[in-house]
Amino acid sequence: MIEVIEVPTGPSLDDYATSMYLTDAVAELRAATEPIEPLFDGRTIWLVNSTARGGGVAEMLPRQMGILDELGIRARWAVIGTDRSELFHLTKRLHNLLHGVGEPHISDADRMLYDEVSRELREEFEPMVGPEDVLLIHDPQPAGMGALVKESLGIPAVWRCHIGLDDDVPATRVGWSLLEPYVDRYDRAIFSAEEYIPPFLSDRSDLVRPALDPFSDKNQHLTPRQIVGVLSRAGLMNPPRPLLDPPFSRQVERLQPDGNFKPATTPEDLRIIHRPMVMQISRWDRLKGWSHLVEGFELLKGELCEAADPGRRRVIEQTGLLLVGPEPAAVRDDPEAVEVLEELCAQYRGLPEHVQRDVALLSLPMADQEENALIVNALQSSVTVVVQNSVREGFGLTATEPMWKGTPVLVSNACGLRQQIRPGKDGDMIMDPEDPVGIARALERSVCEPERSAAMARNAQRRVREEFLVFTQVAQELQVLAQALRTPLAL
Repeated sequence: MIEVIEVPTGPSLDDYATSMYLTDAVAELRAATEPIEPLFDGRTIWLVNSTARGGGVAEMLPRQMGILDELGIRARWAVIGTDRSELFHLTKRLHNLLHGVGEPHISDADRMLYDEVSRELREEFEPMVGPEDVLLIHDPQPAGMGALVKESLGIPAVWRCHIGLDDDVPATRVGWSLLEPYVDRYDRAIFSAEEYIPPFLSDRSDLVRPALDPFSDKNQHLTPRQIVGVLSRAGLMNPPRPLLDPPFSRQVERLQPDGNFKPATTPEDLRIIHRPMVMQISRWDRLKGWSHLVEGFELLKGELCEAADPGRRRVIEQTGLLLVGPEPAAVRDDPEAVEVLEELCAQYRGLPEHVQRDVALLSLPMADQEENALIVNALQSSVTVVVQNSVREGFGLTATEPMWKGTPVLVSNACGLRQQIRPGKDGDMIMDPEDPVGIARALERSVCEPERSAAMARNAQRRVREEFLVFTQVAQELQVLAQALRTPLAL
C-alpha cells in the first residue's frame, strides 16, 4: 500500500529570512541551489519512507517539501505500507542489526519476505513515477522497492540511511547482507556519519546530517506564557486560572503505581516549571537506554544525594525525572514499542517509593500532530536538562531540538550524538550509557551547576543555527541528487 501524503503550505523562505538568526542561512540556500535548479525541470523528486508520523524522518519531510516547491522543484511524499505486519518485525530486527544489536542471523524466509513485499510495493508505486523522475528513498523499509523501481524505469535514485554503527561486527555484517543486493543498485547513498558507510558503498556515498525546521510547531520559540498555556491545555500542569483556550483534544497520560495510565496531574501536579527537572523524550526503543537512565536516576536520589554537600543535596532532593514517549500503538513501523514500554512500566513499579514519586512516565497522544509537537516543544523548553542516553543513535534530533531552544543537554557518546555535541562545550556527555554510576554523576553535574550548563546551552544553540537547520540539509541533498542525475550508475 502506497499513501501519497499531502503537505499543507508552510512559511515561505522570505518569512524565514525576516528572522535575524536565519537571514544568512536562507541566502546561502538560494545561492547553492540556483545553479542546479534547471536540472530538475520537468521532473518530480519522490521522497519515500515508511511512516507519516513518529520519528525524525517523518518530521523533516514536510518542510523539505515546502522549500523544494518554493525553489521551483516539484516533490511528492509517498509512505509505504503493507498488510503483512511481519515485514515491520523484520525491518525492526534489521534496524537493530545495523546498530550492532541482536542475534546475527537472517534466514532465507526473511530474505524472501523482504523481496516479496518489495516487489508488491513496486507494482503499486511504479505507475505513479514518471520516466524523468528522481527517487530519494529513506531507510531500509522501502529500500528494496526503490531499487526495483530504479532498475525497471532506469531513473536516478538515491538512498538515504539514517541509522548505522561506528563498528564492523557480526550483527552489522548480517544486516548489510540483506540490504546490499538492493542498495547497491542506487546511484548514490547518503549517511549522517562517515562511520556508518559500508565498504560496498564507500565510492558513492555522501554525508548529510539531519536537520530541523526552526518555525515548526515543535521548534518555534514559545514565550513563558505560551509554555504554561500548552502544558496546561495538555493536562501536564494544573493551570493557575481558568484556561482561555480549550484543552487539547487528547490529554497526556501518566503511569500510576498500580500500572494504569491516568491524567498526568494524578496523584499530584508534576511541578515541571517549579523544580529541577530532567527529561528524556524518544521512541520506546531499548536502544534509547531508558532502563539504564532510570537506574542512574535511582543512584542519584540515593547514594549520590547522601554523599553530596548540603547545597547540592537540596537540588538533588527536588529533582524529578520525566520519561516521555509516544502512544506506542501509533508508531506502526515499530512493533517493539509496546513491549519496551511494558518493561519500563515494570521497572518503574519496582522503584523504591521515595524514587518513584519523583519519576513520571508519560505517554503523549499522537492523534493530532500539531498538539503533539507543541507539547514536545513546551516540555523541551521548560525542563532543566534534556537527556538522550542512547546506546545507539543514528543522529538524534531529540538532542538537536533542545539545543536549538537553548536548553542544556546531556547525551551519551553514541556516534550520532557525537556529530552534534562537543563535550564540555555544547553539552555534557555520558561516556558509557549502560553505566548507572556514570549516568548518576553526569545528572548531578547537569542539575547542580546551572551556570556551566547555561553557557554550554548557548554554544549549542549557535551550533544548530550554523549546521543543523533544514536549509543546509535541502541544499546538500539537492547537490547529491544533481550528481546522480549527471553521473547515473550503470547497472
